[in-house]
Amino acid sequence: MSYLDTLLFGIYPYIAAVVLFVGCLVRYDREQYTWKTSSSQLLESKQLKKGSRPFHIGIIMVLMGHFVGLLTPHQVWDFLNVTAAFKQKIAMGLGGFFGLVCFYGLTILLVRRLTNPRVRASSSTMDILILVGLYIQLILGLISILFSFSHLDGSEMLKMMSWAQNIVTFDLTQATEAISGVGFIYKAHIFFGLTLLIIFPFSRLVHVWSVPVGYIKRNYQVVRHK
Repeated sequence: MSYLDTLLFGIYPYIAAVVLFVGCLVRYDREQYTWKTSSSQLLESKQLKKGSRPFHIGIIMVLMGHFVGLLTPHQVWDFLNVTAAFKQKIAMGLGGFFGLVCFYGLTILLVRRLTNPRVRASSSTMDILILVGLYIQLILGLISILFSFSHLDGSEMLKMMSWAQNIVTFDLTQATEAISGVGFIYKAHIFFGLTLLIIFPFSRLVHVWSVPVGYIKRNYQVVRHK
């Protein structure tokens, strides 16, 4: 266990969490007008629809997989008779599939943002930064799957599970010890993910907190009678 591991994976996660929640609360309280997706659909819709759907489906499934996979105690998996090796293979398969779906959509969105003159002119520096950041993070995640083929026993996955669960329970020492032996690619993926949490409150990603679930059950609006 090194000082750098303690700083980056023991202390940094809490810094990222504080910036994420406090930053979002302050922005919602003081700058609600900016709390939006700032959609560029009116400027270009064909590529947006083509990339947005696979991107959102992929990233939602990937995030759900990370949440369940990392934060479910290993005792639960033992009770279900799911071995670490089998769980890792399932995670690699589903994570790889939905990661590629997300990668396909995000590639379209990033190329659209950078090459379409009208969309590029209306884009802020943060709009481009957050797309590039997500792209890098997604690539790191896909590369980590390739590295996982060298240890299919689930050992690295168990270490990351221990790290995540000890971070949640505020056991900094155990969390740092668990992550210290993890490979560099996994550490890079975790660090970059935490960095995205810090950027989150200052980007259009805040619209995640305002998913219009109510639209699913609302009545249809009659705009015009024939």
